[in-house]
Order: sequence, then structure tokens, then C-alpha cells
Amino acid sequence: MRLVLKKELEGAILDVGGGGEGVIGRIYGPRVVAIDNRQEELDEAPGGFEKRLMDARAMAFPPERFDHVTFFYSAMFMSLATLRAAVEESARVLRPGGGLHIWDADIGSGWPEPFTVTLDIDAAGQAVRTTYGVGREEPQSAAAVRDICLRAGLKPRELRQAEGQFYLRFEK
Repeated sequence: MRLVLKKELEGAILDVGGGGEGVIGRIYGPRVVAIDNRQEELDEAPGGFEKRLMDARAMAFPPERFDHVTFFYSAMFMSLATLRAAVEESARVLRPGGGLHIWDADIGSGWPEPFTVTLDIDAAGQAVRTTYGVGREEPQSAAAVRDICLRAGLKPRELRQAEGQFYLRFEK
């Protein structure tokens, strides 16, 4: 799947699960604080942005700290209960009028065979090819993620779906 990301977000950005390829950090550089609950993922990510080992369910940031919160193919690595807590925390640290952005995949099954998706990403002019994979029994869908965001009090602004992938944008 080909994915084109333009540099269009303004202000401070929190990237939840921003280790590994560090796609959002690559695009926005020093305006990004990437958190991940695995140090090895943070160590793998390229430089140029802040990286912190942190649980997205209990963030060490003050309320209304960020203009945007992003989840770039990180929801798939969370159970729906964990994602619910992470989205609630994201809403807490998001400024009024700020945006929550989620790029991810519909997953019918990731067990016993793992679910994988290969992406060719144009990250504001930087080419990144990566494969994300996860073993999980619990399905994930754009509709389920949308419901979690609505329950957190966020307002839907955009939904795009193609080839089993989705992008959701919400506003606080």
C-alpha cells in the first residue's frame, strides 16, 4: 500500500508509539515528542526529535500540552482496552481545538497467523518502506477505533479508508 503524508500539522505533536521507523518524527522533527513503551523501538528510531519511554495509558505530561496527537500504526499493537485508555489520555494532553490523528489497519484476525501490512510511505518527500505485523486474536476496525474516540469526547472530522487501511482525524 502506498501512503503519502504531507507536512501540514502546526504546533507541538505527541506521537504515540513513535519508535521504530519514527515516521511522524521524520516529517516534523523537533516539534515531535515520540513516546513508546519499548526502549528498543525508541533506540531504532532516527534522530531529530525527542523520544521518551512512556506508557500511553498514563502520560507524564500536563493537560493540554499538545496541538496534535498521532498514532501511526501503533493502535494495532494495543488491545482495545489499552487503546481506549491511551485515547482518553491523549484527549487529556490535547489542547482544545487540537487534532487526534490515527493511521492504522482493519484487522479481522492476527491469530494463529500474524497480520501484516507493508507500506511504501512518502513521508513529506522521504521514502520509507516498512512492514508492520502483529499477532492478536481481538479484531480491530476503523468503526471500533472511531467509537473509542467518540467515547473520549472527541469530535469526528475526517475518515478515509482504502485497501483495508484507515485514517481518522478527530478534534478536541
